[in-house]
Amino acid sequence: MSERFGMKTYMKGAAVLTIASIIVKILSAIYRVPFQNLVGDEGFYIYQQVYPVISIFVVWTSSGFAVAISKMLADNDSLADALEREQRRSSMMRIVFRYLTVLSLLFFVSLFGGAELLANSMGDAQLAPLIRTGSFIVLIMPALAIVKGSFQSRGIMGPIAASQVFEQAVRVSFILAGTFIIMSTTKSLYGAGQIAIIGTVLGELVGFLLLGWLFKKRFGLPKGKPILKDFPVIKEVTLLSLSVSMSSLLLLGYQLVDSFTIYSLLLDSGMDVQLAKETKGIYDRGQPLVQLGVTIAAALSLAIVPLVAHMSKKKQGRSAVPFIQLTYRASVLFGWAASLGLVLVMPYINEMLFKTNALSEVLMLYVLKIVPLSIILTFTAILQGYGKLKKPALFLITGFILKVILNVVTVGWLGVLGAAIASNIGLLVSAVLLMMYLKKMLGIRLAPASYYGKVGVASICMTIIVILWLQFMPILLTPFLSSRFVAVGAGLSAVCVGAFIMMTVVAKLRVLAEKEWYLLPFGRRMAIYQLWLNRKK
Repeated sequence: MSERFGMKTYMKGAAVLTIASIIVKILSAIYRVPFQNLVGDEGFYIYQQVYPVISIFVVWTSSGFAVAISKMLADNDSLADALEREQRRSSMMRIVFRYLTVLSLLFFVSLFGGAELLANSMGDAQLAPLIRTGSFIVLIMPALAIVKGSFQSRGIMGPIAASQVFEQAVRVSFILAGTFIIMSTTKSLYGAGQIAIIGTVLGELVGFLLLGWLFKKRFGLPKGKPILKDFPVIKEVTLLSLSVSMSSLLLLGYQLVDSFTIYSLLLDSGMDVQLAKETKGIYDRGQPLVQLGVTIAAALSLAIVPLVAHMSKKKQGRSAVPFIQLTYRASVLFGWAASLGLVLVMPYINEMLFKTNALSEVLMLYVLKIVPLSIILTFTAILQGYGKLKKPALFLITGFILKVILNVVTVGWLGVLGAAIASNIGLLVSAVLLMMYLKKMLGIRLAPASYYGKVGVASICMTIIVILWLQFMPILLTPFLSSRFVAVGAGLSAVCVGAFIMMTVVAKLRVLAEKEWYLLPFGRRMAIYQLWLNRKK
């Protein structure tokens, strides 16, 4: 972190970026619902097959490389000599840009030229044109990573936040409008998938153009002669980028495994082509639900982890341990509340969002991954703050290998239920290994036994109330509304009631202290509510 803007400015920038990231994640999850409603389960399958293929490089560069570049530039900016500082900054940016350009060209050639091979490996040759279209997105990434990293290194998060929201708004608008036109005219599902991929490329392009324009207006283009050696810079930026983005890459990696295994294994088990596509599409309904469920954990990692990194470097004063314990307890609390709530109302939420309640039991199991994912997101970020990169990467790779093996073993036997089980086991193993490693490293207890007891009491209260609510609400609504509107009324009301009960019991039992709520994103209101509930009468 550059000394010139300090912790206060950094946290203010991080808060802006946190809000933007939450908006982007919510938009990213929500647009999939109307998209699925327009194209159906088969059309949703088409898009979800290709999405992780093109997204892995995007996440690695626009997220991982950008953060790595920002850290390297910020460390460089702590140098006292202004001339040397600027020369090294310019040289570093040029080296990384050339390296990323080579990487992006290699990825582009691999995706564009190998589209048929990838599509055939998935078992669906018609996906090749979509992969080719998506390959163009990687050409934007080198410049985008450099510009984002440069802004972040100076603690200037506003332009990044604006470009992220603008990019996602353009992407969502284009996808939904284009899909509506396609389904109203040609009704081609693969054509709709093509539009969705074009929208993803277009959104990334306009986001970069906005950010690039703001960068040029503010700083101009880097100048100067190279004074640094290429290899040390390339090595450092590669290792840093992988460590920073590995938790996000992990989720995409799991989706990629599903893209390459589920459909082809369903066909091998004797399932009809049409039914296999629809089954995979229904299974993919869980993805936006999980994405929304881990939003709070992602916000926690963005908002609290900088505090952890800052505290861990201090020689005296308050340590990072209380913040680590709070991060763990908050991520488990919200992750568990989100997954349990979704399990309880899944048949209604499934029909409300996606027209039918098909495979609700599979989706109930699918959304349980929110809990280990919440732990993984926050713990990998905390360990990065301590400079621990190799062990966390090894733990995530272990879980990923388990996912691959279990998919191959179980999908032919259990269908998509096997894929859901494989994901949960892989993520749970990674989460447990990360927890054990951090506890051993710091010699701390992450939460007292009373914490789990209180969360258990709140969970039981929510479960009982929601089950009772869902016994009566559909009966009251059925005479007046169609099946889907009954699902809307029952599902939404149950979500609201369940959330209210859960958070009220959590506040009454003081699962988190009031001062801890104040440290969490948007926790001030919860602290006030908790004080009101526990006031002495």
